[in-house]
Amino acid sequence: MKTLAFIFTIIVALEHIYFLILEMFFWTKPKTIKAFGIKSATFAEETKVLAANQGLYNGFIASGVLLALLIENQDFILFFLVCVTIAGIYGSYSTKQIKLFYVQSIPAIIALILNLI
Repeated sequence: MKTLAFIFTIIVALEHIYFLILEMFFWTKPKTIKAFGIKSATFAEETKVLAANQGLYNGFIASGVLLALLIENQDFILFFLVCVTIAGIYGSYSTKQIKLFYVQSIPAIIALILNLI
């Protein structure tokens, strides 16, 4: 079970590294616009500074998860997984995109459960 918890926790960290890359470097690209359901290329261009800032925060989350795994601190692992879960719930609610909940919160919830077992 410990291996499965580790794998799902790594998946959460990798997802947030991926979000960082999309939001900081590829926000105005067609695939990112489609993936995030952005209204238009113009809107993407107008919001790219905000997206880059958001991407940076995703990087901090990924760093926290990876550091917690590296130092093997279960409390930190749980803290960051709860943060990711809440971010996914709030993001899904505030953007009215349930997909965000499935992509961000569900893996974190699974990792949380596996880390608690």
